[in-house]
Amino acid sequence: MAGLARQTVRPRELVIAWMQPEPAPDLPDPGCPVRHLHVAGEPMPLAAARNRAAGAAAGDLLIFLDVDCIPSPTLVGAYGHAAAETDGLFLGEVLYLPPNLPPDVPPDPETLDRLGQAHPARPAVPETGLRREPDPGQLWGLSFALPARAWAAVGGMDEAYAGYGGEETDLAARLAATGLPTFWVGRARAYHQHHAVHVPPLQHFEAILANAARFFDTHGRWCMTYWLGQFRAAGLIDWDPAAPAIRVLRRPSAAEIAAAHRPDALFS
Repeated sequence: MAGLARQTVRPRELVIAWMQPEPAPDLPDPGCPVRHLHVAGEPMPLAAARNRAAGAAAGDLLIFLDVDCIPSPTLVGAYGHAAAETDGLFLGEVLYLPPNLPPDVPPDPETLDRLGQAHPARPAVPETGLRREPDPGQLWGLSFALPARAWAAVGGMDEAYAGYGGEETDLAARLAATGLPTFWVGRARAYHQHHAVHVPPLQHFEAILANAARFFDTHGRWCMTYWLGQFRAAGLIDWDPAAPAIRVLRRPSAAEIAAAHRPDALFS
């Protein structure tokens, strides 16, 4: 929210979809009106939360930013300029900040640019302007934007994706099926604040399998193949990318889930 207050182009509003019982207290002023929505449900209702936020938004351009991401000062302006230039699904670069940053680290872009690291699985992003991305599956929900009418045309995210994984890739595939192109956007950078991850994400084992199966049933191909490969390597599933089903060999134990916890890992 402090990052939004530093934008070169001020957003019209901020809509926060909370998946916890109460909003955090003493939030900073983002420099624009703020609306709070509570979206209940277990497991994490990620698709429903984004749908509620989009439904409440009044603008013609929807910018989605995960709660653990700090926007650079040019993020809103860069997405807005891209949308004024063409229709598309717009993706911004995300740099990952390291763990254990001291509290006195200044949040200026120069410092965050120096500390942040690009995800090794992501392509380079142009410094300015747009670059067409042939693979809409490059959409990750950390930071993206699209016209509100494009979101409405496909009905937003599929809320049958429950818990973690797959809902963003499904959205991207359905948007691409309408003919909407995907672009990387220069200067729409955000900084991912560090938190512990599980490698592989065994704590989301059931949700990932269910959501991967739903994606296959809808699109005839698998998503989250990297994680499915990790599950197979751990002896948890029998999975062939060319086959239409996954066979569970066993479920991860509590000890395996605990061992997968990586408090200092930058990437999952």
